[in-house]
Amino acid sequence: MDFEHKLAAQQKRIEVAIKHQVPSPETRPSNLHSAMRYSMDAGGKRLRPILLLAAFELSPSTIDPVPAAIAIECIHTYSLIHDDLPSIDNSDLRRGKPSCHNQFNESTALLAGDALLTYAFEHLSNSYISTPEVAVNLIQILASASGSLHLIGGQMEDIEGENKNLSIEDLDFINENKTAALITAAICMGATLNGSYKKFSFEYQNMGKSLGLAFQIIDDVLDIVSDSKTLGKDVGQDSKNEKNTIPQKLGVNKAKELARKYTENAANLSKLLSKSEESSFLTQLIYNMEKRIH
Repeated sequence: MDFEHKLAAQQKRIEVAIKHQVPSPETRPSNLHSAMRYSMDAGGKRLRPILLLAAFELSPSTIDPVPAAIAIECIHTYSLIHDDLPSIDNSDLRRGKPSCHNQFNESTALLAGDALLTYAFEHLSNSYISTPEVAVNLIQILASASGSLHLIGGQMEDIEGENKNLSIEDLDFINENKTAALITAAICMGATLNGSYKKFSFEYQNMGKSLGLAFQIIDDVLDIVSDSKTLGKDVGQDSKNEKNTIPQKLGVNKAKELARKYTENAANLSKLLSKSEESSFLTQLIYNMEKRIH
């Protein structure tokens, strides 16, 4: 199967699993679960769950990786719902549709994000109850990446950095935590499920960090050069919110060069960990993420 067909197949796999593993809109209270599913069903690239599956496939085991993939997508979606709120980025669009607070209301969106955050860990504990050590390790990785020292901490410094002249070091801290931490968690969770994480934790962590930094730089470039229809979300948000970004500091071309260096480092680590002489799906995915237009 070529890369594009494999990517589409993995995206479909995630979409089907969401329908079966996340509470339906009919579940009481229906408005809350409708909002949760609205944001989960809104599409998107599904990169984090697919990264988890791709890392898992480097050395697959008999454990099902899909519930873990759904859990990390719940965390990612909750963070987007909250990012879009009027009190933070005040975004009207997400994944080409009205943001959750516009489709429902602000209080419902806030609670939908809270519920997805909580459900991620409930889902992990229930899905891997027969392998408790794996369950604990998965929960630890995801909880650490999602907490105040990483995802939320990065979001906090991103908000506090508005209207300020931040250094490159400050931006690296924000990007490593707000974005790269969850991408790293996806890769490390996949490796935990196949049993290779303990032996190669340094390689997996550095791959995720490099990939996450490249991803955020490309995201910031697209916010400057793309349009809302292509991105599926509001553009010019960084300028609107007076946020510092790598492209704003270095210029678009130098930012792209830096993203290329991070991408190459991540791809080289993926090649090192792959047992196949051919490029693994993970390696191809890493290169594809740099070339994305949305």
